[in-house]
Parts: sequence; C-alpha cells; structure tokens
Amino acid sequence: MLDESLLDAPDSLARADHRGLLRGAAEAGARVRTAARHATEAGLADLKPEGRPRAVLIAGPGAAATGVADLLGALAGTACPVTHLHPTGVAPAAGALRWTLPGWAGSVDLLLLVTADGAEPGLALLAEQAYRRGCTVVAVAPQRSPLSESVNGVHGLVVPMATAPYEEYDAGVTAGPGALWALLTPLLVLLDRVGLLSAPTDTLQLVADRLDHTAERCGPAVVTYSNPAKTLAAELSDSLPLVWTEGTVAGPIGRRFAAVLAELAGRPALAAELPEALPAHGMLLTGSYAAGADPEDFFRDRVDDAQALRARVVLLRDRPTGGLSAAPAARELALGHDTPLSELEPEEGGELESLAELLAVTDFATAYLSLAASTPPSA
Repeated sequence: MLDESLLDAPDSLARADHRGLLRGAAEAGARVRTAARHATEAGLADLKPEGRPRAVLIAGPGAAATGVADLLGALAGTACPVTHLHPTGVAPAAGALRWTLPGWAGSVDLLLLVTADGAEPGLALLAEQAYRRGCTVVAVAPQRSPLSESVNGVHGLVVPMATAPYEEYDAGVTAGPGALWALLTPLLVLLDRVGLLSAPTDTLQLVADRLDHTAERCGPAVVTYSNPAKTLAAELSDSLPLVWTEGTVAGPIGRRFAAVLAELAGRPALAAELPEALPAHGMLLTGSYAAGADPEDFFRDRVDDAQALRARVVLLRDRPTGGLSAAPAARELALGHDTPLSELEPEEGGELESLAELLAVTDFATAYLSLAASTPPSA
C-alpha cells in the first residue's frame, strides 16, 4: 500500500532514499553537461567520419544498456539499423556475462559498449573480437575500470562515464536516471557526428535545461497536487499500469518505465505502442484486472482483504494532440470500461527535449512510488 501522506514529507523521503533515486533524477541535467564535456575531451566532437556505419551494435549489462539501445534505435530511425546485443551467462554477475558479435559484423560497423561497472571481462573479449574483425569500437565506462584500461588506445576509444556531481564514484543504481544519461549523452554526440541523428551542443544544452526544469516541477518539496510525478505515483498505487505510448521516442520511454517500475519499485507493468496496444491489452480491461471486477459477494467485509490490482492506463505521448492519432480511441476504450486514465505529454520543444521531459517525469514517479510504498509511517 502507498502512504500518500509520505509523498508530501520531503524529510522522510530523503531518509528513505538509500539508493539515491531522487538525487539521481534531480542531477540528470548536470550529468548531461558533464557527459557532454567528457565526450568533447575524448575527441568525439572533432571526429570527421568518412561516412555512416552500416549498422550500430550496442552491448552492455542491465536496464541502462537496454534503455540506451532502445532510445538510440528510435532516434536513428531508418538512417541505420541499431542492434542490441543481449548477454548470455549463468548469472547476472559481471564475471558471468558474455556477448557475441553477429556473423555479418565487420569493418563497416560500429560497436558501442556501455557499462556503469566496467568490470565485465565479456565486454573486453567482445571489444577484442570486434577489433580483429575491423569494427570501430567506442566504450562509455568508468574511467579507472578494467574495461577502460583494456580498450582505450588499443581496441578502440573510451569516454569516461560521468559520475554524479561532487562525487568521485557513483553509488546510484544502474537502472536509475543518472546512469542512463551518463551512458547515453556521449553516444548522442558520437551519432550526431556520424550523421545518424541530430544532437549538436546547443541541443544537448536544451536537454539539460529541460531536465533541470522538470526536476524543479517534480522535486520532493513540490506538493502532490502541483507535482506531475507525485500525482502519477499516487494514481498508480494498487494498480496494474498499462503504459500505452504514441510517438517516435515514446515507445522506448514507455518500455523503460515498465522495466524500472519492476526493478526499482517492485511493481508489475505492461507497455505497448498504439494502436497495437488496444487489442493487445483490451482483455485486461474486462477480466479480473478490470475496475469493477469482483468475483465474490459485493457486500462482504473486506477490511482484512489484500488490495487487488486494477488496471490503469497511462497514455504517454511525445507529440501534441491532433492529426493522425490513436489517442482518442485509447481514451474511449479505457473510459468505456470504467478504467482510470493518466496522461503524460511534454511541453513544446524538440525531439530530444520531449524525450528528456518524459524520462524525467517517469523516473521521479518511479522513485516516489518506490519510497512511499516502502517507508514506514514513523520515518
């Protein structure tokens, strides 16, 4: 159960935030600026490529690497195929993970290694394999990590991962917003230089500013009724979120939101893109997760009963209302089944700014849902 009173108790939230979820979300703008500076110092901004790569391959552990690959794939669009190399292994430990290049990978392809740990020997082996095949290798990893030492200047180029401001090491979780932006930003600089997307310096500054602005709107000192992230967290209490997305970058953001809700807040969620989300999740609005579902006597005493999960639609869009859109049909389907609906849509701005705002709001909402559900009332 979510204690909504804790959402408006900043001191209690701060004491409970042992994993630095709120701090990581608040510092996302600063992390973008630091990561962009590291990319420039590493020489990415001065690259003069001779052409686009045939394909971009991305490898790394955990939710951060998955999110980076998904976002870059959406941003690159049809300019170049982006392939996420999934690891294999007997455990999710750094020493057990292994990655393999596809058989077709060669000298016209680009391999990107992204890790907030840098202790994965499997990534070093992958970089060596790529070097033998002639692939260009770029890694974003902690500066003094084993991966940085094995790759830099030998098998490829390394960009030091941006740590949290005023901290030598980042103690945050790898699924949090800090790790995502630290790994994503240098790759935005790189792919801008090779012509796969548009992320010049002034655009990254606007992204950092939008993250700062969103952090001001969603911070713990802002009360729930005027805080979009706290409002969303309260709405998702005791619900099964059905995250329906529409727009170029909304899809990967929705998938990431569902993933971090499970990993950081321990909450199940499902994500799907419109219009396919309507038939895919339609039965969830009429079955046991429906708002009015009650298989037993309506009048029985439920004081001691566990709260059942009820479906709630989260409509997440990265483009304004109007034009060709499945959003009206989504609203009609949800309201037609008495299913509550939450909507997120960014303010005016470019594609990367919209991406930044939606990521920030959902990251803050995940943090609040996690902390308010786990913090004891006396905290």
